[in-house]
Order: sequence, then structure tokens, then C-alpha cells
Amino acid sequence: MKITPIVKGYILAIIAVLAVSNVYIFSKAALTEVSLPQFGSYWFAFGLLWILLYASYKKSFKVFKTLSKKNYLTLIFLGLFAVLSTYFFFKAIFTISNPSIVSFIGNISPALVITLSVLLLKEKFNKLEILGVLLALSGAFIISYKGNQNFGEMFINGAQYVLYGSIISSINMVIIKKNIKNIPPIILTISRTSFLLVFSLIALIFSKEALVIPTTAFKNIFIGSILGPFLTVIAGYLALQYIPLSRKAIIGSTKGLFVLVGSYMYFGNFPNSTAILGGIVSIIGVLLIAFGKMKLQKKKK
Repeated sequence: MKITPIVKGYILAIIAVLAVSNVYIFSKAALTEVSLPQFGSYWFAFGLLWILLYASYKKSFKVFKTLSKKNYLTLIFLGLFAVLSTYFFFKAIFTISNPSIVSFIGNISPALVITLSVLLLKEKFNKLEILGVLLALSGAFIISYKGNQNFGEMFINGAQYVLYGSIISSINMVIIKKNIKNIPPIILTISRTSFLLVFSLIALIFSKEALVIPTTAFKNIFIGSILGPFLTVIAGYLALQYIPLSRKAIIGSTKGLFVLVGSYMYFGNFPNSTAILGGIVSIIGVLLIAFGKMKLQKKKK
């Protein structure tokens, strides 16, 4: 049976969600034993290895010759932004005890993508999307809010890193979506991972951290590097070639549930009822954003 492009897009999006859900688990396990520079050096070194092997198999290196100067400038810009967003992501994983909390708060990303699409790409959005944005932001607020009146202590420690990372990642996603037809996913992945590896090694040198790490951390990084820098990114970028960002967001909204189950199975760690409520609200928000975008696309057709 021949698989249609749309079905292929959905399959790739599901693979990306399952892979990234496990990234939260394996990265959290590794970061309990090593520093961020140590983690990044191994994580992205392995990730780049898997990507280069895949690119060699697909004979993708010749594509570099076809890229324009504008494409290379875009890759540099995306690479620098990827360094910042990824740093804040893993900083949040390192800081917040339960990785499912990071995942739930991270559901503000689609809301930010919608907002940035309106500001940067002059896209329009409807009532469903507005409601979705409000719910996604409300869900993140419920999860993060501690109840203190002092603004500096109002939210849980680490929530700020998720916010910073989500803002930068959302800008990246809008730019990627705009350039995905000109710059193949494999090139985007190689560039992104190379930037992350270089900056991780620089951080390792300046921090004077040891290169030797515990065996258990090495195992978690080895497994996670296959799922994270390689499978999640490749599958996610490829999915955008076949399905709209809004439909990918629908599937991506389930990520928190997988992380929740994985976190409980791996760490025996379960978030409180307030965090779960906030997570559900944020997921509903993401779904409304996605359905609103699909409704808008149907009207255009």
C-alpha cells in the first residue's frame, strides 16, 4: 500500500513526539550526574555522528553546493538561536525536578508561534486561535505559579528558562517554516547540531570541567542522543514538508502526556494536581490553536 504524503507527515510527526518525549526523560537522568557543558559535549557529539551517518547514507552532502549565500546566513542565524533555545531548554530540565512540568509549560510555544506569525509573517488568526493562545498561556501560568506576592518569587524556579527557550524556539520555527523548501531538513539538522556541539565544547573548555563522566550518565546520553539531536529533529523537519505546522502542533500537544507517564515510570515522580490541571488546560489551548489554524486554511481554499 502506497503511503500518501499527508499520512507520511503524520507518521513522522508521531515519531518526533515519541522521540522528544523520551528526550526529557534521558536528559533529566543524565543531568542529575553531569554538568550542562559535559552533557552538551557528549549529547551533541553523538547526535552529530548519527546525523552525518544518515546524511552519508542519503548522499545529502552535495546539497551544500546548491545553497545560496542567503541560505548560509539563515543557517548561521538559526544555529545561534538554536544554541540559546537549547541551553534554556536543558537548563530548565536541570532546574525543575519533574521533566513533565517542563513539557507542560513548554506548551506556550504554539501560542508564541501564532503570535509571531501574526507579527512577522502578517498572518491572520481567528477566535479559536485567540482562545487557544489564552488557554495555553493560562495553563503555563497555573503550573508555574507558586502563590507568593513578590514578583521575583511568584513562579517556580526554572519556569523562566522554559519561557526564554520557548520565545527563541518559536522565532526559529517561524523562520524554518518560511525556509523549509529552500533548505532541506538534513542540512538544517547538521547545521543546528554542529553549532550546539561547538558551543558545548567551548563551554566545557572555559568551565574546566572533566571530560570523564559516570557510566550511567554516558548510557543515558547515548540513548538520548539518538532520540534528541537526531530522530526528533529529522522527523520534525521532514513532517513540515508534508503537513502544515498547525497539524504537527496537534500531535505535538500530546507530548506532555508521554513525558508524564515516562517520568513516573523512570523516576517515580508525579506532579501535583495543580500542575496536571495546568497541563491539561495548556494542551486544550494547543489543540484549539491548531484547529483554529486548520479552519482558517479551509476558508482560504
